Amino acid sequence: MSKFKRILRHLFSSPLSLRRHFSTQVLKKIEQKIGENEKTHAGQIRFVVENDLHILSLLRGVTSRQRAIELFSSLRIWDTEHNNGVLIYLLFADHSVEIVADRGIHAIVGDGQWQAICREMESQFRQQDFEAGVILGIDKIGTFLAQHYPDQAIRNELPDAPVVL
Repeated sequence: MSKFKRILRHLFSSPLSLRRHFSTQVLKKIEQKIGENEKTHAGQIRFVVENDLHILSLLRGVTSRQRAIELFSSLRIWDTEHNNGVLIYLLFADHSVEIVADRGIHAIVGDGQWQAICREMESQFRQQDFEAGVILGIDKIGTFLAQHYPDQAIRNELPDAPVVL
């Protein structure tokens, strides 16, 4: 996709459309799903959805991956006791999802598995089923976390509530 088309898509991306797909009710379901999922493992999952990027970021060519890494840091998802925090980031204007995992779980799972989960989520997003796509991603990530971090005695280190930017 051209840089110009991407800029236009972001400029005309409606916050109302984002709210229609991520209503208060849907966000609450996602929060509950994360909480339920984290009861099966010691990992930490955060979900962030951002409607669009600022025009200056677009002109600089900031990718959804770069933005996800920035949010992973600023939300301190890396700051978990066992280095097992995972960010699911959705850039709504691009319908692009990124998974950024802390070094502990990333070393075990690797890029290929995270990318496969992203593609499955994006498939749901193309069908306009954003709630199902996010729930699918949480479940798939939770499976890896339960397999590699089964200790459930760890406290909940990060908020479960989705972040909407």
